[in-house]
Amino acid sequence: MKKGGINLKKITDIYEEDNLKLTQSFQEACSDKIFKEYVYNLNIKEEILMKYTSQLQDSFKEFQNCNNCKNLDSCNNNMKGYCNTPIIENNIINFSYIACKKLKKQEEDNLYKNNLELFEMPKGIKEASFKNIYKDDKARLPILKFFKDFMNKYDKDNMIKGCYLTGSFGSGKTYLIAALFNEMAKKNIKSVLIYYPDFLVTLKSSFSNNYQEKFNYIKKIPLLLLDDIGAENETNWSRDEVLGPILQYRMDNHLPTFFTSNLTLKELETTLSITSSGVDKVKARRIIERIKQLTVELELISKNRRE
Repeated sequence: MKKGGINLKKITDIYEEDNLKLTQSFQEACSDKIFKEYVYNLNIKEEILMKYTSQLQDSFKEFQNCNNCKNLDSCNNNMKGYCNTPIIENNIINFSYIACKKLKKQEEDNLYKNNLELFEMPKGIKEASFKNIYKDDKARLPILKFFKDFMNKYDKDNMIKGCYLTGSFGSGKTYLIAALFNEMAKKNIKSVLIYYPDFLVTLKSSFSNNYQEKFNYIKKIPLLLLDDIGAENETNWSRDEVLGPILQYRMDNHLPTFFTSNLTLKELETTLSITSSGVDKVKARRIIERIKQLTVELELISKNRRE
């Protein structure tokens, strides 16, 4: 029958033929039980699913790639770190590239690592993690317990002590505290780790530049590590104009402060008392009293992990 020059039967035949092809294509695709489960989990009518068979197969392939993916570097999808995903809207299937869990985690990791800043420290310390800490050394257990209590009790509005971690060379003191700071960074707590001897040199060279800016930043950061204190060349300036004011400010403002050293507090007191200008036990004692107000003294005696 023709109507207005249009062969309706022919159009109907073409329509039915197309539907048959769609049905056959969809049924063939659904011979894969996993694919069938994948598409039927979309909770949309089969007659609509059929219209998108080819696109659903593409998205299913990327879905499987994600399930078998070990890391972002081995991602086989068209857009690395993204999966072509079907999204149902008003009985229409749209396809959108959605970030996978591994990419989201990487982005989260990069975000929290921005809360951890290093001054004169190796960049690798940003990767410090409790899961990578040697578990064969019982000497670490009291320190890990202290850190767990610290994380549970931390409150930026109330005073909580950091620790003065002393012990043998290469025992992992810095790594342990960096791992703690990384955990706190995930809670959006900012911190700075400073290799103290080199920091003093850098700070002194910035007198005509941004000395006060650096100094104030260190004083006010929520969490601070002064690494290897006692290894610096002691001067009246470093003790009385740098260390003393930093500790006083942090004590007055309830800012947790951490130290690592190869010296005990008693040995540090002796070191701080002797400068090129002579011996001043009173000023050294004043520094030690501030450290005691800010910290709990802990000891880590262990084999040298750097060898």
